[in-house]
Amino acid sequence: MWIRTAGNRDLEAIQALLVETWHDTYDTIYGAERVDDITAEWHSLPALRARLTQPQSEFVVADTGDTILGMAFASSKDGRLIELHQLYVHPSAQGRGAGAALLEEIEACFPEANRVRLEVEAENLKAVAFYDHRGFEPVGDTKNCGVEDSGIPAVVYEKRIF
Repeated sequence: MWIRTAGNRDLEAIQALLVETWHDTYDTIYGAERVDDITAEWHSLPALRARLTQPQSEFVVADTGDTILGMAFASSKDGRLIELHQLYVHPSAQGRGAGAALLEEIEACFPEANRVRLEVEAENLKAVAFYDHRGFEPVGDTKNCGVEDSGIPAVVYEKRIF
């Protein structure tokens, strides 16, 4: 497995990975119909394509050569604070290092950064444990995870990096 920059040719595989991972993670929390609605909006091909050219951002994948195991997308407005918008690993590949490698690459892509911030659904216990294990700590919460007026509550986590 290696970590590399995402490209146009990856978008359909990334979209499929996100849809499957979201259903695996969130169907029991939000219900399958709401997950369908969210993924149709947030993980559409046009939404993913826009991330490829977003200024001050990084969009990376964990790739085996045959399969995209995971993806991460982050941005930084000031170069000091990394906002990790997405980090997802296919359910069949979780716990095998892809998520840690993606996070490490995102941190390396912003060499002037001293903090990483992200939002996690409190009921997503696997993600909470993943971030806790990597030194993230809760610093607040939001009622609108991901996008304005989403109505999705989340805990805001941060980690200092050096």
